Amino acid sequence: MLPVPHDQTRGRYIHETARSLARLADVKVFFQTMRYPDVPLLRPRSFIYGEVERGYTLDGIDVDAFDYPALPVISRVLNGHVAGWVLKPRVQAFRPDVVLAYWVYPDGYAAVRVARALGVPCVVGALGSDIHVRSGINVVMTRKTIASADALLTVSEAMRRASIRDYGALPERVHTIVNGFNTSVFRPGSQLEARRELGLAEDGRYMVFVGRFVEAKGVLELLDAFSQLAAQDPKLRLVLIGDGVMRDALMARVAASGLSERVLVPGGVPPLEVARWIRACDLLTLPSWSEGYPNAVVESVACGRPVVATDVGGTAEIVDERNGILVPPRDVERLRTALREALDRQWDHEGIAERMRRTWDDVAVETLQVCESVVALRRKT
Repeated sequence: MLPVPHDQTRGRYIHETARSLARLADVKVFFQTMRYPDVPLLRPRSFIYGEVERGYTLDGIDVDAFDYPALPVISRVLNGHVAGWVLKPRVQAFRPDVVLAYWVYPDGYAAVRVARALGVPCVVGALGSDIHVRSGINVVMTRKTIASADALLTVSEAMRRASIRDYGALPERVHTIVNGFNTSVFRPGSQLEARRELGLAEDGRYMVFVGRFVEAKGVLELLDAFSQLAAQDPKLRLVLIGDGVMRDALMARVAASGLSERVLVPGGVPPLEVARWIRACDLLTLPSWSEGYPNAVVESVACGRPVVATDVGGTAEIVDERNGILVPPRDVERLRTALREALDRQWDHEGIAERMRRTWDDVAVETLQVCESVVALRRKT
């Protein structure tokens, strides 16, 4: 879960956390990805797939990129084991005091197995779907990983409660460390200036979505709500930032609705461009079916822009009546009404941004504290 050439928006929060941690400790990042057969029917369909070359680098962190063989669905029960076998000699050579892994299964499971074999503690970080959207064997393996980890990190209190309730996590081992943001990138700024830089109409009305183009992000409901609003407001535009397996289907749906000129799709863009688009727009919307602690919402608030989002996961820990509106998931009518209300309301943009101050350095400090606590506990026993 790190940014890759074919999907620069993926895992940005882990990259930021690792980069800040590297300023506090000696950090080696083992970036393992699955390698699927070069056969169309044996390639994953739930995410954008691409191979990561060995020698791949990322700013601010020491990366060792490698892969292991996998098959969609078929190898799911084995992925954690295979990943562990490939990972172990690399970690063993580094000789860490503690192993920190993100994404509970298969990555976290592999890390726990390696840490146990090497006699060091392991902290596993859960991000959202790896807790909220599990089924079949993934549920079993997620439960095993959480039971074996020395500590579990969650990005919201809602996720902490879910891990305890649904997976039997011991409360004393679960720590909520909410995401931060890059304060030098996501900050208030002139909407007019941002629109001029992006070539947007100065008197237009713009809504922005930032996320993966997958069904669970609510993009179909968003298009339905937008089409209704667009019929009443000729100046309204929708900006879709990101990419995903549904891109072609979404574009076909947009074309069929006759809205191609009113839906802008910049694609997956770097953080500086994301921030510029957010500042240029009137609001950000994220109608997901589930979330951990959505960074897009944090970044919008940090830029002083209101949010219309679904009341799922930790979103309610960010959004309240002063900076946005929450709606139920999969409810097009409530989403449409909330978007209209948010567009028409006068917001205190400076006040919205003022309340968001958490940085990735804060996240790194708290993460290191948990790592240090499990190391100290292991040395006592």
